[in-house]
Amino acid sequence: MVKYEVIVYTGNLAGAATMNQVFIKLVGTEGESKKTWLASLKGVTDVIRGAAPGFNVSCPVSIGKLVVIELEKHRLPLMPEDSWFPAKVEIKSPEGDTYIFPIYRWIADSKVQRFREATALTVLEDTHHLGRYSRQQELKEREDDYRWDSYAEGLPHIMKTEGPNSLPCEVRFSFTKTTEFFYTASTGLTELKLKGLVSFKKTWSNIDDINRVFCNKKTKISEYVKEHWTEDAFFGYQFLNGVNPMLIRRCEALPSNFPVTDDMVFLSGQCGLEDEMKNGNIFLCDYKQLDGLQPNIINGKKQFLMAPLVLLHKTPDDKLKPIAIQLKQTPADDNPIFFPTDSEYDWLMAKIFVRSADFNEHQLNVHLLRTHLLAEVFAVSLLRNMPMVHPLYKLLVPHTRYTLQINHLARLLLISKNGIFTQFAAAGGDGMLTLLKKYLSSMTYTSLCIPEDIAERGLESIPNFYYRDDGLKFWDIVQRFVQGILGHYYKDDCAVEQDSELQRWISDIFEHGFLSNECTGIPKSLTSVAELVKFVTMVIFTCSGQHSAVNTGQYDYGGWMPNTPISLQRPPPTKKGTASKETMLQTFPDVNTTVQGMSTMWLLSKQSSDFVAFGQYPEDHFCEEIPRKLIRDFQGELEVLSAVIKSRNKGLEVPYTYMDPAEVENSVAI
Repeated sequence: MVKYEVIVYTGNLAGAATMNQVFIKLVGTEGESKKTWLASLKGVTDVIRGAAPGFNVSCPVSIGKLVVIELEKHRLPLMPEDSWFPAKVEIKSPEGDTYIFPIYRWIADSKVQRFREATALTVLEDTHHLGRYSRQQELKEREDDYRWDSYAEGLPHIMKTEGPNSLPCEVRFSFTKTTEFFYTASTGLTELKLKGLVSFKKTWSNIDDINRVFCNKKTKISEYVKEHWTEDAFFGYQFLNGVNPMLIRRCEALPSNFPVTDDMVFLSGQCGLEDEMKNGNIFLCDYKQLDGLQPNIINGKKQFLMAPLVLLHKTPDDKLKPIAIQLKQTPADDNPIFFPTDSEYDWLMAKIFVRSADFNEHQLNVHLLRTHLLAEVFAVSLLRNMPMVHPLYKLLVPHTRYTLQINHLARLLLISKNGIFTQFAAAGGDGMLTLLKKYLSSMTYTSLCIPEDIAERGLESIPNFYYRDDGLKFWDIVQRFVQGILGHYYKDDCAVEQDSELQRWISDIFEHGFLSNECTGIPKSLTSVAELVKFVTMVIFTCSGQHSAVNTGQYDYGGWMPNTPISLQRPPPTKKGTASKETMLQTFPDVNTTVQGMSTMWLLSKQSSDFVAFGQYPEDHFCEEIPRKLIRDFQGELEVLSAVIKSRNKGLEVPYTYMDPAEVENSVAI
């Protein structure tokens, strides 16, 4: 008889242990063991939270190189069925070889569960018939568990599920995440209900009363915003470093529908518009995608959402200031162009309408579509097409954590018929899905890749653009890491072309994420290592750094409602000299609309205590030394970037933390 020493690591998670019986079978190239009960000397199961007990599995002779293990969990008589979260199984063979089998998933039933040895293998390298069979069976089960569904015509496809509890256990929130998420949501609304604000459908009578909404829920930046929201320099700053840095672009020629002339604007230094455009000092934000949208009806009142054009000037002291705002796309006598030289409230009202347009553009396009919905497509395609042993699965699965459940909750609580955004945002009415469809049809691959996007928008040299500075460094570190990992497994372009699992993965993304629209530039197949590296870098960046940049600061910049109105309920001035403090208060959203928006932004900005920082991998999927070294080097580079950002921020009046790897979550998890 020969003995295999088996160590079973149970995850250190709430509820990870099991009182059920656990059985194991070892399958090798020369045979297999009998199914063995993993029991301690006391005769009871010894798999408890955080434990790593050892067991022996005996075989008459060596079964060769281990390929697969089979785990089964059965309840004891009179005991309930429970769930178990094994982290990994480590086995030492009689020959002295050590095999690691990563698991990192919940086992909730008594079905046989098969797991591969940890060495990453593409389908071309997986030549043993046991490995190929296991691979095929795993993907067959995954295709049943992760099915595509359509949420609405013209939008990225989603995962078919009846509710959070019908999601496979492996992708659900942890107990900690679930508890904290719903506690944050319920306590916020309870506080507002106790204050009588949730059902108060009246306008604000005094701007200082807005402080009552969340008097104890403040951040340093939200307090700064409250003090500076009316200032032109801060208004301009937010286009670079607020939650929507994706719209601003260098202006080389004025749009024909924005008839601003030299005699209308005052530019520091007395240069003309033409010269300043040539010098790269004029920038444009055009919300044209919002044009024609039918705004929402809230509290029985029609709302107003503009599609403004904003012209900005980089001043000699490197500040970005607005110099002209036109609130509708078509020039007309009742659509005046507003300037800083206009009356205080004419100019402030113009900026308020821009900030409201920016909120709606940001939430639907920049945040929901370009991070959440794409991340779901990336996750479902990975889980359907990549077995656990594939190197791309090992590389990308940390960036799928919690995404499927948070997106299901977003569809249920935010954009459903009775969702918060649907009910209370200006763009949340009948036109919301139309607008999302428009955004997807105009999306491009280059706009998802920050180096190309920054160059395409002409923003390489604008100063104080921390999203760009940190984002480009973040992207470069990720790209080098991805190049190292994938270059280790794909030695040439032919290996990429011939990987059928990889090709199905990218094909699914092209079809279900971008609806087979070739105009997006998204590849429908991959033909080279370089192409693969770029695409995977984009996927990781979208699910981590980009999501953080457009999500984490929502309450920072929206916690003071006048800076980011979720909706506006009076039309903009059609002629100058009519705006006042009273009309501004009447234009702001009602009290109940305000508090619903602010409580939602508080929830979506709240970091969970089981947050996993970018580049940290509590689940150990790679076992080979080269990828493990690449991970260590990657983590070292991220630590350096984090230190550089923290040092830079010490000298900033408004620190920019959203691309600090220590503050970025690995996945779209909130």
